[in-house]
Amino acid sequence: MTHPTVAVVQAGLGSPSSTQLLATRLAEAAQRLVPDLEVRTVHLRDVARDIADNLVTGFPGARLRDVVESVVGADAVIAVTPTFNASYSGLFKSFVDVLEPESLAGKPVLIAATGGTERHSLVLDHALRPLFAYLRAIVVPTGVYAASSDWGAEGLPGRVDRAAGELADLLVGRAPAKPADLGFVPFDQLLAGR
Repeated sequence: MTHPTVAVVQAGLGSPSSTQLLATRLAEAAQRLVPDLEVRTVHLRDVARDIADNLVTGFPGARLRDVVESVVGADAVIAVTPTFNASYSGLFKSFVDVLEPESLAGKPVLIAATGGTERHSLVLDHALRPLFAYLRAIVVPTGVYAASSDWGAEGLPGRVDRAAGELADLLVGRAPAKPADLGFVPFDQLLAGR
C-alpha cells in the first residue's frame, strides 16, 4: 500500500527564510493529521538556474525534470511564495511556467505566502488562487498569509492548522469540517445574541 504524498514547493530566496519556515509548519501540520504522509520538499532556490535554462531552451535539465516529476507525481501540493510587488515571486511563477498546463488538474493545493506587512495578504486571493484555478487544481478554502508581525502571534497557528486540515480532508477523502466544527458562529446567531 502506498502512502499519500505532498510536494511542498517553497520559493524563499534565503536559507533559512520566513517562506521556508511557513512551508515547514504547514507540512508538519498536515503530517500530524495524516501520519503516514510522505513530504517531498522542493526549494526552488536550489533549481533557479535550471528553471532559467528551461525558459530559454524549452527543455528541462535532469535535476529540474526530477523536481517537476516529484511535484506532479505527488497527491497534493503545498505552495508557498514570498510576496514581491503585491504578487508571487518571479522564481515561483517561472517554476509554474515549466509545468504542463494540465499537470495539476484535480490536485489538492494549499496556497500560502509571506510578506513584510499585512497589506500584501490579498496576494492569496488576487494572484495565487487564480493561478492555481487556471491550472485546474483544487485550492483549499483557507490560504495562509504570514506577515512579519504574525510570527509568534496567536492567529497564525490556527490558520496553519485549519488550512492543513482542509488539505488532509481532501487527501484522505473525508468530508470537510462544518463551520460549527471550526468555531464559527452563523450570522443569524450573532444577530440573535445582541
